[in-house]
Amino acid sequence: MTRLALAALAIFAFTSATADSGPVPKELLLVPPADATRYIIVSDTNTHGDEWRWETDDGATAFRKSQSLRGWITETDAMVVLGYDGKPLRIQIRGVTPDGDAAEEMVSDENGIRWDSGADTGTAPPDGGFYLTKGGPDSMFGLLVEHMLDKGEVQLLPSGTARLRDGGTLMIEDEDGDLEARLIFIEGLSSAPTPVWVDDKGRHLASISWMGLIREGYQEHFKTMLKMQEGASQQAALSVAQRFLTEDARRPLLIDNVRLFDADAGRFIENQAVTTQDGKITAVGPAGSLKVADGGRVLDGQGKTLVPGLWDSHKHYGDGYDLLANVATGMTSIRSPGNALDKLVWAKEARAAGKLLAPEVFGAIIIDRDHPLSAQGASLVNSEEETIAAVRKAAEAGLWGVKFYTSMNPDWIAPAAAEAHRLGLNVLGHVPATMRPLEAVRAGYDEVTHLNFIIMQALPQEVVDISNTAARFEGPAQYAKDVDLDGPVMTEFVAELKERGIWVDPTIMIFEGSFLNDEPKLPPAFTPYEGTLPVVLERGLKSGGYPLFGDVTRDDFRKSYEKMVALIGKLNDAEIPIVAGTDGWGIELVREIEIYEQAGMSKAQALQTATINAARLVGIDDRTGSIVKGKEADLLLVNGDVSAELGALRRVHTVVSDGYVMDGNELRAAAGFSGMPR
Repeated sequence: MTRLALAALAIFAFTSATADSGPVPKELLLVPPADATRYIIVSDTNTHGDEWRWETDDGATAFRKSQSLRGWITETDAMVVLGYDGKPLRIQIRGVTPDGDAAEEMVSDENGIRWDSGADTGTAPPDGGFYLTKGGPDSMFGLLVEHMLDKGEVQLLPSGTARLRDGGTLMIEDEDGDLEARLIFIEGLSSAPTPVWVDDKGRHLASISWMGLIREGYQEHFKTMLKMQEGASQQAALSVAQRFLTEDARRPLLIDNVRLFDADAGRFIENQAVTTQDGKITAVGPAGSLKVADGGRVLDGQGKTLVPGLWDSHKHYGDGYDLLANVATGMTSIRSPGNALDKLVWAKEARAAGKLLAPEVFGAIIIDRDHPLSAQGASLVNSEEETIAAVRKAAEAGLWGVKFYTSMNPDWIAPAAAEAHRLGLNVLGHVPATMRPLEAVRAGYDEVTHLNFIIMQALPQEVVDISNTAARFEGPAQYAKDVDLDGPVMTEFVAELKERGIWVDPTIMIFEGSFLNDEPKLPPAFTPYEGTLPVVLERGLKSGGYPLFGDVTRDDFRKSYEKMVALIGKLNDAEIPIVAGTDGWGIELVREIEIYEQAGMSKAQALQTATINAARLVGIDDRTGSIVKGKEADLLLVNGDVSAELGALRRVHTVVSDGYVMDGNELRAAAGFSGMPR
């Protein structure tokens, strides 16, 4: 029997031995041998777990992953049989992730290719492309890059084409062995090229995104590799930007006969006209009453709505491509409550120099205690003095604010917040474990991020005490349904929020998908984009919702979600200022404000949370956030009537950012979308 046939038998044995209902428990997963290649899961603040890769005696390739991320556990394994051409013949993935059962299977034989990813099923001819899994240990990605180094361009399953682009080399001197690391970008998997590192033998060395997966012995080079990778991504993004940031794109503009959203007054006005020149709004008046300056262009606004450029007030961006995608969805400004300091400074400077196509970024760094559960990418501190020093560093860099995280020592919040306010910084964040949100507000918070931390005011103390773990999701899921929003606890809390002028950034759309989905499918925030995203990316967004735990049922999740939506209505009724944020990719923003309408806001009020409210919070409403003569030309023209349907905001026709006029179709194509969303 050939080695390949033996490997096929090995995978069948693996399947038959574990084909049981529910996730395969940790104790039944594969155990890596002593000589397995080990990878370390790292961030710039902590080590979070391990992965292993090894060849079995029967010629299959095996993988194992073990990770704990602030209480969210991933324990998975995988077995892969490769054919002579390097493409998978058999794949099986088992175990559990924070999204639930990781089970995924793929089989290729003379009858064709069949797969069940847990989110989709499909078939293809026997000579179909390279099957890319939805989940599984991240080191499995090495199989694709190693295959592409041998074969070049590759057709993918379920669909798509992957291409390699060289990103340069890095000489690494290490006691475990010097090597020439090669950075490669794979195009076609997502809206942005996907980076991956290989060694000088073409073997997978590292995959680095918001965290890093690096072969054991080389993890101390994480920051060096990340810096080079980000530099290469930045240069590519700058190149794309030059196609849009041209002198011609900044010619004078007239948008005539358009429905206009007056964000200051919170109303829609029919039959209006707006002109722009040199990056400013030069006039606003009735349709037909304005003329464009010499050499300008005219856009017919018939059947369209003109709104101020949108804001995502909770956006942790990855690179310049990520920011480009935000512009393509109508954003001209974002608030980043927690990116690395150097990335915040780079985006600010590159955009100001006219080199980067991006929303204007108002950034805050994350400050967290040096702790096993600290935030990735945070500035870690070990004392009150270090906390105050981190605040001063943010001010020196010209940032907008500081964000405290869930493992902070509560005793350090008040003195650090006082220093932040002295330096003109806003103070926001998650609420540290053991504190309730009212205590954080009294200690100096100007804003509480995420609605789960707002409702934590009324949750049991045992949830509050461990809110730096998965309890910050599971506590609200279990107990929010029982909170009396009109009882004394919440009523007095909301009253004090009002008295102190505290802002709230709900990010409710996160909870809609995770609390309500009971089977793998796109969350509502993404369904309008179905079919316009790269297939691999779209599959990855499909989720069965947050896994059930203890005695909590899906109906409990639904009732708790409904109570959280009702809480937004209570905050709005009390005139607590709200800003719309996603804590996601950004395309979820319109869904966020649609939920605000469900909570009781008018369409105008909901749209204000993503326009003028954000500008007011940041303190620049005198120059942007509404369509007024003399303000910056930050505008979004969309197909449809937003006064009747907030979803029309997704149908971007034209984006005007600092006076640069950009076609929606061209922006979407550059950002990796294949068409206009529904």
